Amino acid sequence: MPTDKSADLEIYARRESQARSYCRSFPTSFVKAQGSELTDATGRTYIDFLAGCSSLNYGHNDPDMKAALIEHLNADGITHGLDMHSDAKADFLTAFEDIILRPRDMDYKVMMTGPTGTNAVEAAMKLARKVTGRQNIIAFTNGFHGMTMGALSCTGNAGKRAGAGGGPLCGTTHMPFEGAFGPDVDSLKIIEQMLGNPSSGVDAPAAFIIEPVQGEGGLNAASPEFMRGIAKLAKDHGALLIVDDIQAGCGRTGTFFSFEDMGIEPDMIPMAKSFSGMGLPFAALLIKPEHDIWGPAEHNGTFRGNTHAFVTARVALEKFWKDDTFQKEIATKAGMLRETLERIADAIPGARLKGRGMMQGVDVGNGDLAGDICARAFEKGLIIETSGAHDEVVKVLAPLTTPEDMFRKGLDILVEATRDAMATTKFAAE
Repeated sequence: MPTDKSADLEIYARRESQARSYCRSFPTSFVKAQGSELTDATGRTYIDFLAGCSSLNYGHNDPDMKAALIEHLNADGITHGLDMHSDAKADFLTAFEDIILRPRDMDYKVMMTGPTGTNAVEAAMKLARKVTGRQNIIAFTNGFHGMTMGALSCTGNAGKRAGAGGGPLCGTTHMPFEGAFGPDVDSLKIIEQMLGNPSSGVDAPAAFIIEPVQGEGGLNAASPEFMRGIAKLAKDHGALLIVDDIQAGCGRTGTFFSFEDMGIEPDMIPMAKSFSGMGLPFAALLIKPEHDIWGPAEHNGTFRGNTHAFVTARVALEKFWKDDTFQKEIATKAGMLRETLERIADAIPGARLKGRGMMQGVDVGNGDLAGDICARAFEKGLIIETSGAHDEVVKVLAPLTTPEDMFRKGLDILVEATRDAMATTKFAAE
């Protein structure tokens, strides 16, 4: 099999927009994916610790989801139905109600939005303003909520915000996330004082929007105490609580929702990424029934609800969440991950662990070192990326279904890549 595929990659430089990003870190062409592995056009196989940025929590091409989808297609099942009723939608909603909502004593309406997470966030922002009659949305430092204009206004990253080209990113106030100003600064106290001061310049909020674990922001994990504090502030000030579980949900932190057992009850929960189970486009907004005051088609879209995703999402719920077996497996792997990341952190002066569950990483102190580690990992057969304000966090997002032996192999590659990076003159001298 030929190994020189440079000519095949030229089409991307010639025709694809400069907005492309992940492919710059992984300059090869992938042709096959199964479980936790990707195979490129040269036949080389890579262990996937990116998982579609947590869109593939159950791995690539799960056989049961794939079989159900093929059966649906072969039976000429509905492909596109706007928001009309269908057997696939009813089956998904029934499974979601029976397997996820009722066992957790959660009562939410499910709003089908456009196919990506940013649309679920846009819907949440619009609805919060409609319910409260207020405009201001309080977001947090290092938060990431999407790239469309409304969601982008809640996103902190300067590079992402620059994509607006100077367009107005308004109607939001950014407050410090837990630990944003160091361990000795009480972020909750700051927010409380700002909202309690009528001359602070902060308008009464329609909602708070928060990620329990900031995926793109560097794996900053909020404590239960902080989450409860934000929930109380929202209630005290007549605002709604939007918990963005797009990246941290669907088991990524160990439980289906990342905020379980925190003692909070969000008013709205944007969901996407692994919600479809198989990486198909699917986003939804969970809404407390009393806030579901939309008029028909007040927030719609041609691709609201993906019938193929309804099929695979139902299978994912039935296969992985009917009992606690899968959750226990996640906990075991999370322990393995933490042990390895502690070894890596111990080898790098000043490094520290971040995140929780299967959404953990190491803050290595600077983006150059983190990028070098990830590049070396790719050369050794591991796909992994960085996050954080300065891309300083090496971030592990392996599929939750990764077999333990493969997971260990991938972690060993990461250790080797770190050791090699630290052995270079550039980083060894720092």
